[in-house]
Amino acid sequence: MSESPTASPDHRRPGPVLYVSLALALAIAVWGAAAGDSLSRVGSAALDGITRGFGWAYLLVSLGFLAFLAFLACSRYGSLRLGRDDERPAFRRVTWYAMILSAVMGIGLISYGVTEPISHLAEPPHDLAQPMTPGSAVTAMQFSFFDWGLHAWGIFAVVGLAMSWSMFRRGRPGLVSALFRPLLGRRVDGVAGGAIDVFAVLATLFGTTTSLGLGALQINGGFTALFGIPDSRPVQFGIIAVITLLFTASALTGVARGIRFLSETSMGLGALLFVFVLVVGPTIYLVDLYVQSIGRYVSELVSTSLITPANGDLDFMQTWTYFMLAWWLSWAAFVGVFLARISRGRTIREFVVGVLLVPSVVFSLWFTAFGGTAIHSDLVGSTKIAVAAAGDENSAFFATLQSLPLSTVTSLVTIVLVVLFFISGADANTFVLSMLTSRGTENPPSWILALWGAVTGAAAIALLAAGGLDSLQQMVIVSSAPFLLILIGVAVGFWKDLTTEFVPRQAPVPAEPAPAPAPAEERTPQTLH
Repeated sequence: MSESPTASPDHRRPGPVLYVSLALALAIAVWGAAAGDSLSRVGSAALDGITRGFGWAYLLVSLGFLAFLAFLACSRYGSLRLGRDDERPAFRRVTWYAMILSAVMGIGLISYGVTEPISHLAEPPHDLAQPMTPGSAVTAMQFSFFDWGLHAWGIFAVVGLAMSWSMFRRGRPGLVSALFRPLLGRRVDGVAGGAIDVFAVLATLFGTTTSLGLGALQINGGFTALFGIPDSRPVQFGIIAVITLLFTASALTGVARGIRFLSETSMGLGALLFVFVLVVGPTIYLVDLYVQSIGRYVSELVSTSLITPANGDLDFMQTWTYFMLAWWLSWAAFVGVFLARISRGRTIREFVVGVLLVPSVVFSLWFTAFGGTAIHSDLVGSTKIAVAAAGDENSAFFATLQSLPLSTVTSLVTIVLVVLFFISGADANTFVLSMLTSRGTENPPSWILALWGAVTGAAAIALLAAGGLDSLQQMVIVSSAPFLLILIGVAVGFWKDLTTEFVPRQAPVPAEPAPAPAPAEERTPQTLH
C-alpha cells in the first residue's frame, strides 16, 4: 500500500526550506563569530529557562518512546516490512550495524568513553555514592550506560521507523514534514510543513556541529599528547577545515560507497583497539564491573529515567542528563533519515532490535573497557586520570592509553579512528541535510551536498569561537526544545499511519438466505424486465 509522492516532478530542485534554514544557520554562525560573548549569554539564559521549566519533558518523552518501541516489537506490527512485502535489505547485517554505529555516534565513543565514567567516579551523580570508591565506580558506569544506551537509541529508532515507513511503504518524500501527513493532511505541503522541516534542519545542523566540535577537540588532544602541538582554537579550526573537505568529498560519493567504506573501516579499527585494551587491561575487574553495572542499569532503568533536579542538582542535569537527551533529540531527524536510508527491506521487529539493543550493548562494552580501565587505574593509585579529565576533558582517553603498553601506537590508532568517525558522521549529516532541503529526494544534487558540508564546518568553527564546549552544549539544548514537540507528533502520526495497514480480522458473518421469489402475480412490471 503506497501513496504517490507529493513532491513536484522536479523534486531535486530546492525549495524555500533550503533558503530559510540556510539564512538562519548563517545568521547564528555570523553572530557567534562576530559577537561570541553575546551569543553565549543568550544561549546560557535560554538553556537555564528550558531546563528549569521543561527538563522533565525530555525524561518522559524518551521513556515513552522506549515503551512504544517495545510494544511494536512484541505486537503483530513487528512483522511488517519497511518496504514492499517481498523486499529484502540492501545491506548485509554486519555492514548495517557498522553504518549505524560509526556514522551516528562514533565520535562519542572517544570523546566520552573515558571522560564520563571517570568524571562520575570523582563526582558521583546525585550524591548516590562516595567519590573515588568501588561503589562510585558502579554508579559511574550505570549513568554512562543511561546517557548512551536505550534512551538515545529509542529516540533515533522512533524517527527512523516513521521515516522508513513513510518513504518505503507509503512512497512519500524523505522529509520530516511528510511524517505529519496522517495528522495534517494537505497542510504539510504548505507553511506548516515547511516550518517543521526548517526546525528539523536547524536541530540537525547544531546537533551535528557539536559532534564536530568535540571531534576537533579530541584530535587536538591527541596531537598534544603525542606531538606537543598546543591545544588551541587555531589548531582546532584548522582540523575542522581539513576534515570538512574530506567529509564533503565523501558525501559526494553516496551512502553505498563513501559512508559504507568509512563505517566498515572505523568499526574494524575500533574492534581491534577494544580487544587490545580488554586483554592488556584489568580484564577480570572489567568483567566484574560490567556485570554489576549492567545489572543495576537494567534493574533501576525506570527510576533513573525519572530523576529530576528536585533536590537542587540542576547543574549535573544540565551538564549531563538534559544535555545528552537534548543532543539525541537534536540528532533525531539526522539519524532517523539516515537509518531509514540504510534500513529499507527490514521488518519493524528487526529494526527495533537492531537499532535499540545492538548499539546499546556495544556502547556499554566500550565504556566499560576504556572507562573501567581508567577507573581501576585511579582506584589502585597508579594514575590520576580523573584529575587530568577535570583539567582537560580531551586528555582523559589518551591518559588512559598511556597507562597501558604500546601507548604511542594505540594513541595513533585512536587519532585515526576519531578522524574516520568525524568524517563518516559529518558525511551522513551532510547527506541528510541535503535530503531535507531538496524536497526529500534520496539523491540530492552535488552542489547542495557541497553547500551543507561547508555550512556545517563553518557553524562548528563559529560555535567553538563563541565559547567552546559550553557554547556547543547550549546550542544543542536550545535548538532541540521546539523539536521535542515535533517528535511527539512524529510518533503519534506514525501510530495512526501504522494502524491503517490492516483491519483486525473478525469472524465471518453468516450470509442471510436469499428471500424466496415472489409469486408471479405479485411481481411488479420492473422485475419482469
